[in-house]
Amino acid sequence: MTLRLPSAGGELRTYTPRTEPAHFVAAVSPHPAPLTSRTVFSAAHVVADPYADTSPDAPAAVDWDATLAFRRHLWSYGLGVAEAMDTAQRGMGLDWAGAAELIRRSAAEAKAVGGRIACGVGTDQLRPGVHTLGEVRVAYEEQLALVEATGSQAILMASRALAAAAMSPDDYLDLYGHLLRQAAEPVVLHWLGPMFDPALDGYWGSEDLDAATETFLQVIAAHPDKIDGIKVSLLDARREVELRRRLPRGVRCYTGDDFNYPELIAGDEQGFSHALLGIFDPLGPVAAEAVRVLDTGDTKGFRELLDPTVELSRHLFQPPTRFYKTGVVFLAWLAGHQDHFTMVGGLQAARSLPHLARAYELADELGLFPDPTVAEARMGSLLNVYGVSR
Repeated sequence: MTLRLPSAGGELRTYTPRTEPAHFVAAVSPHPAPLTSRTVFSAAHVVADPYADTSPDAPAAVDWDATLAFRRHLWSYGLGVAEAMDTAQRGMGLDWAGAAELIRRSAAEAKAVGGRIACGVGTDQLRPGVHTLGEVRVAYEEQLALVEATGSQAILMASRALAAAAMSPDDYLDLYGHLLRQAAEPVVLHWLGPMFDPALDGYWGSEDLDAATETFLQVIAAHPDKIDGIKVSLLDARREVELRRRLPRGVRCYTGDDFNYPELIAGDEQGFSHALLGIFDPLGPVAAEAVRVLDTGDTKGFRELLDPTVELSRHLFQPPTRFYKTGVVFLAWLAGHQDHFTMVGGLQAARSLPHLARAYELADELGLFPDPTVAEARMGSLLNVYGVSR
């Protein structure tokens, strides 16, 4: 069987799908034992309820059974789940009420199966507009209290409201210092770059990344006992390595670089990054297997498994990067993790058919689909909807 896939220029090309998954995909089986050499979180997506009568600006309608089943899938391979993060469409379809319910349900599921979980703490219960620093602080405190009440580790996410309210680096130092002193357990500090969310431009008090880095490091240096690690999502490997080398002893770096993750996780003679990545949603089993190889000290084998996936990741995260979630959910549908390609907020329409076709092609060439015939049939059905016949 063949498919006719559209290219960016509008022409159709003939593609012959695989008939079997790659050997390393077929050979990988669930293995819930923790990874040992690196701490690895997958930022997991949410599954929409396709039968809900809703609209893009209405509260999210979530299929809770399918959403939690996907988290059990990730835990079954020994991965941690980073919950209610950007991949779960925080601020892009999932409001705070939905995120709070997601955190409560996922935390309970993690306890039931013994899975590791960390949850995003932000300020997205605040209405759009300008808020005082005091209001931002109270919003953070509310979310931090909820996450800690579930027994989950907290991830202090970057806040749009703080970016709008802060007038100087000192405002960031004061507010984060206040939150870290309150935190019951060490947290992960998250620096999400403007390529993921344009409203976060100038975070840490400066559009100059060097200056922003210095403020970020000041926060960490003042409270190293309250910081488990940092998650850096700037898509700049050099900057991450330089920052990683300046961290206090005991503070980890969790890479959020979906362009350069193999080299950053492998590390160098001066250290390495752990991982908290959106691309490890579709790559979960492969990523877990690669890190298990790394656990044995086999860096070359780790790179041989993970390096070939980078082209797919860079495609999914190409500008506008914030719409990478569409490709992530698309691949989950093709892989059989959900029965439909519908997203909260109608975000399934955020990427073009040529973009999705290329994502399918790259994933199929890698042999990532457990059942390539299912993926082919679903890709064919999408092509038909767009008027492309075999």
